[in-house]
This record gives sequence, structure tokens and C-alpha cells, in this order.
Amino acid sequence: MISERWAVTALRVFLIALFAILVMLETFSLPGQYAYMAQQNPEQAYLRWPSTIVTVFWVVCVQVVIVATWKLLTLVRKDLIFTDAAIRWVDVMVWAIAAAWVVLVGVFLWIGFNADDPGVLVLFFLFTTGVSVIGLVLVVMRALLKRATELRADMEAVI
Repeated sequence: MISERWAVTALRVFLIALFAILVMLETFSLPGQYAYMAQQNPEQAYLRWPSTIVTVFWVVCVQVVIVATWKLLTLVRKDLIFTDAAIRWVDVMVWAIAAAWVVLVGVFLWIGFNADDPGVLVLFFLFTTGVSVIGLVLVVMRALLKRATELRADMEAVI
């Protein structure tokens, strides 16, 4: 069985790698890809900047979740996970996912009214459903963390 210490260390390594990849994606790849697409398809060039802004926003939301996860791992390592500080970081994650979901629903609706290919619509429905599930699971986990934090505080008061 992998110990908690090794799991936290491994997760931190992968979070650093993911964050670095996302920084490269938002600074080089996404703007370059949308510029290329606008150049190749001039009649849809008006979508270049809105598409770039929306996708970079989603990447930033993921980065916020990564930073909050890092902070939660720090609290785990210090054995402070059942504190109000942990709940605040989970709240940050919930709000980042909620913001990404709102924009995703907006894009999904826009595509729904303008798409002539049902494949793109189904793909965005899948994304919207996936982000909804992740957000709702996080809300449930937050409620469990809050309950566990209250129980721990009660136990410490008794002891």
C-alpha cells in the first residue's frame, strides 16, 4: 500500500507538471492555434479572440483548482485538513469549477443555436455533463469535510 506521504509527493510532482503544461498551453498553443484557424478560415476570423479568451479562462480555472489542491495537500501534510482553512480552499475549487461551468453552458448554448454538426454539440454536452458531475461531487465532498471538521472540533472540546 502506498503511504500517504508518497502519494502526496507524487501528486505534487504531477500537479507541477500539469501546471507547467497549462501555462505553455495558455500562452503559446491556444493563441497560436486560434490565429492559425482565423488565417485558414477568414469568414470565421471574428471567433479568434472570443475563442482564445474563453479557452484561456477555462485553463485559468483549472490552474486555480491545481493551486487549491496544492494548498490542501499542504494542510494534509501538516495534519490540518479538518480545519476551516481546508473548507476555504475547497470553496475556491467549487467557485472555479462553477465559473468554468457557467461559461461552458454559455458556449454550449451558443453552439447549440449555431452548429450544423451534431457531433460538436454532443461533445460539448459531454463536457458540460462532466464538469457538472465534478462540481457536484466536490460540493458533496465539501459537505463531508465540513461535517468531519465539526466532529473533530467536538472531539477536541471533549478531550
